[in-house]
This record gives sequence, C-alpha cells and structure tokens, in this order.
Amino acid sequence: MTGYRGGRRRTVEPLPVRAHPLVLGVVLFLASELMFFAALFAAYYDLRANSAVWPPASAHLDPVEASFGTALLLVASLVMVLSTRAMDNGRVTAARGWIVTAIVAAVAFIVISLHGYATSRLTLATNAYGSVYYTLTGFHLLHVIAGIGILCALAIGLTSRALRANHRAGAEAMTYYWHFVFVVWLGIWATVYLVR
Repeated sequence: MTGYRGGRRRTVEPLPVRAHPLVLGVVLFLASELMFFAALFAAYYDLRANSAVWPPASAHLDPVEASFGTALLLVASLVMVLSTRAMDNGRVTAARGWIVTAIVAAVAFIVISLHGYATSRLTLATNAYGSVYYTLTGFHLLHVIAGIGILCALAIGLTSRALRANHRAGAEAMTYYWHFVFVVWLGIWATVYLVR
C-alpha cells in the first residue's frame, strides 16, 4: 500500500490481522454457548436459593467418580496443548497421537457420566434438582460428544491442505472448542459437587 506525504511517496504497511476470521467466528460462537450455560447456572443457583433443602435427600451423586471424569477432561485439554505445539513444529504423527489421547480421555469421560446416570436414583422428573442437574450435565455431555467428532475430524485431516492453509486456523479453532468444553465442565463440577 502506498501513500503520499509531503510530496514524497512512502510505503504504508497494512495493519496485522489479529485473529483469523475462522478463529474469531469460533470465539464468538463459544461466547454464545457460554451465555447458554450461564443461563443454566443461573437457573441452578436460583433454585438453590429458593429451596429449603439443597440438594434434596434423593440426590446421591458420586463426587469421586465425577472428579475422576474431571481429571480425564483436564488430561484431554492438556494434551491438546501438546498437540497444537506438535502441529506448529510440523510433527504430524505426534500431533495425531496427542489428539487420539484426548479422544480416549473424552470417551472415558462419557462412560463415567453414563455410569453415573445409570446408578443414580435421581431422574429428570424426580424434582427440580433432577431437572436442572440433567439439563446442565446432559447439554455438556452433548458438547463432549460434538467435541469428540471435531477431534476425530482434526486427527484425520491433519495432513490435508485445507487444514494447513491459513496457518492452521482450523486446528486452532477446533482446539478452542475443546478447551471450552473443559472449562464449562469445571464450572458444572464445582457447582454440582463442591458448592452443592
């Protein structure tokens, strides 16, 4: 880009792009998802504030099992950082290995969650606590399942030209989604199992 100043021609450098449009789009999408989960948290805390007994006696949830699931999601999030670093260094095999590790940890999280659902006497229709518990954790579980699909696509497409274009913006966007899934779970885990 050129411009004139004082009769002399000078080169004007374009402003650097701060974020790839794909990454920016995913960040905006995640902001809307965060608002959705914020509404669910607000419903949970509103019910908690207006209930004499919270959680009800019928709610027998296993905090140890949930904490193990939390550790699995932490591992999955951490190995995605390692995967991103491997992608940046052109180490496709290592990146794919870290992604597969994250997928395995996420599948184990789903198994633990489903086991918790199956062994709990609490149902969606038991009471308000059951409704908000299953809504919070169920929607999160759907996000984990979607995240596994995204991670599988990333593992398969690591060598594709489309993914390598634009400085791996697609891989970065996918990784952001996965970190979002972990951070939201931390809020749910703390709300349901610690704050109670």
